[in-house]
Amino acid sequence: MFDQLRWDYLSCAGHKTLETPNIDWLASRGIRFTRTYVQSPTCGAARMSYYTGRYVHSHGAAHNNFPLKVGEQTMGDHLRKCGMDSWLIGKTHMKADSAGMERLGISRDSKIGSRVEECGFDVFIRDDCLWGQGPDGFYDEKRSPYNEYLKSKGYEGENPWANNANAGITDTGDIASGWLLKNADKPANIKEEDSETPWLTSRALDFMEMQDLNSPWLAHISYIKPHWPYIVPKPYHQMYGHNQIQPIVRSDSERVNPHPVFKAYQNNSIGKAFQRDEVRDAVIPAYMGLIKQCDDQMGRLFTYLKDSGALEDTIIVLTSDHGDYLGDHWLGEKDLFHEASVKVPLIVYDPSKDADVTRGTVCDELVESIDLVATFIDYAGGVVPDHIVEGKSLKPFIKGKKLANWREFAISEFDYSCTSMADNLSLKPKEARLFMVADKKWKFMHSEGPDHPVMLFDLINDPDELIDLGVNPDYKEIIDMMYERLGRWARRASQRETKSDNDIIIEKGISSRKGIVFGAYDGTEIDEEELVSYRGKANKNYIK
Repeated sequence: MFDQLRWDYLSCAGHKTLETPNIDWLASRGIRFTRTYVQSPTCGAARMSYYTGRYVHSHGAAHNNFPLKVGEQTMGDHLRKCGMDSWLIGKTHMKADSAGMERLGISRDSKIGSRVEECGFDVFIRDDCLWGQGPDGFYDEKRSPYNEYLKSKGYEGENPWANNANAGITDTGDIASGWLLKNADKPANIKEEDSETPWLTSRALDFMEMQDLNSPWLAHISYIKPHWPYIVPKPYHQMYGHNQIQPIVRSDSERVNPHPVFKAYQNNSIGKAFQRDEVRDAVIPAYMGLIKQCDDQMGRLFTYLKDSGALEDTIIVLTSDHGDYLGDHWLGEKDLFHEASVKVPLIVYDPSKDADVTRGTVCDELVESIDLVATFIDYAGGVVPDHIVEGKSLKPFIKGKKLANWREFAISEFDYSCTSMADNLSLKPKEARLFMVADKKWKFMHSEGPDHPVMLFDLINDPDELIDLGVNPDYKEIIDMMYERLGRWARRASQRETKSDNDIIIEKGISSRKGIVFGAYDGTEIDEEELVSYRGKANKNYIK
């Protein structure tokens, strides 16, 4: 998994100047899903849906640093039931439910406690690589294996992640921090082989060298890049120039009476920064360089799998947790529901012969990120517990089968209650919530804010999503249809996790056969054997 990789920043997805031959090779050997939506366009919430197979509405970890509650089952929990280990190598953005662990007496030092803290994974190495440092300390206060590695390689200071891996150096020898967008065109002050992406690839190779290739395992190799800070080491910093940037996707009409939430994000500091040409001209080539470096590291992984013979019995899944606006729609970062943010790449390689039929093909069915947990369980030989896991297995599509009753629409959610945008709009936490409903033609957004209109886009006639039809009365029927779908989705039985539908069917009528007889008048209404224990002579009359 990559972090903040746009769906369209791959040459196999149509990027005109960025070449990603290794990822393209994977696509040529597998199947590429072209309509994959994440369940939230922000790191923490999106990843918790990837790991649980559940909507944000269900697992509750609705934003970065919102804890995933104790008791949520994850892919690690499900796969272990199938006899498969589940390992983490890299980032999760998981926030542990410390209060819940304390309430239940779960020790952090125990095996189960460690798994609860790490989204159900066994940890080979974890580093979220978010070592920003301000007046109140570090953004991430956990141990940083990557910073320790850099120090062991001779990089000086308390935080070489910030001052070397994510900073350049000026002509006068000063730090040129990657947090400042003007420095994006500088090379990071680090040897390329020591930068984040090669370092994590090396740790993944270390892991695979230690594994018994005859035993099943899942390795979640989770890269931080091409996520900001937007700076990349030599030679990647100069591989692309501003003349290789794809045309910006925005319209002046988007700034005329926009939706209040859309306007708030246009006017935040990130949006204003990416509205400037000089910012895009510096940042996007660096972003492309980061992706190119990621692709080269995929080449290292794929070469190892080929050379070791493991490629022929290893399923490979490549995706991202969300995209990046990069100035499209007058926005920066992610957070809203345009394709640049909420749609992600998804490529699946299955080495088995019955997947030959889909090699090098694309699938345009609606896919949600929660589908991966169901897919992994299916491949591991388990039965998907659909009263817990809300996604659907993609295995039939990978094997070339057509499904008559596939997904009618996709859902994404965004809780922005902890952001300055909620404050600027004077919203209470329960009001600062957005919901997306999308099918192959329409994309709809509902805002909980008072008097907020809907947003609606025609994805066929307006694929760039420049014309908001939400306030146009001609589209009332479409809006009503989308609200019906949103309501249908909201009414699902998402919290009934201890009883499956099959359990309920099996247990119907059991109570009467165990002596609970209610509603019978004289016994003729039910089977006589259900009353055997209540028939016959009384032992004694106690009420004389």
